[in-house]
Amino acid sequence: MLTGSYHCGTLCWSFTGQPDSATACNWTIGRRYGALWIYGWAGETITTTGLSTAYSHGAVIEFHFCSTCGCLAHYQGRQRDEQGRQQMAVSLRMIDDPATVAALPIDHFDGLDTFDTLPRDHRCVADMWFS
Repeated sequence: MLTGSYHCGTLCWSFTGQPDSATACNWTIGRRYGALWIYGWAGETITTTGLSTAYSHGAVIEFHFCSTCGCLAHYQGRQRDEQGRQQMAVSLRMIDDPATVAALPIDHFDGLDTFDTLPRDHRCVADMWFS
């Protein structure tokens, strides 16, 4: 299980399992947040504790922030799939133990122009943390 928390420690997340990669996105909001996303399902693979404040981007995604310190917490889909699940993502930049995910490859998603996943460039999470 992976865990993450925010600057003040009042909002936390947990991720059950081990992600295969992390995603960096150049979409207008993704590049501003600088998150390294890992994905799962709300209440199943990803759980959060603590209060968050949401910013809704259209009818598709809500971005959640820690209500105390303002750190980007996670995003959650506003619609459910056929099984009633909501997609959710948390940023590895908030992980409690960075060494546990340092070797994960980075997937680059072009959310600005093509809406395609780009070829991997051999960078990993540790490279994005300027190690």
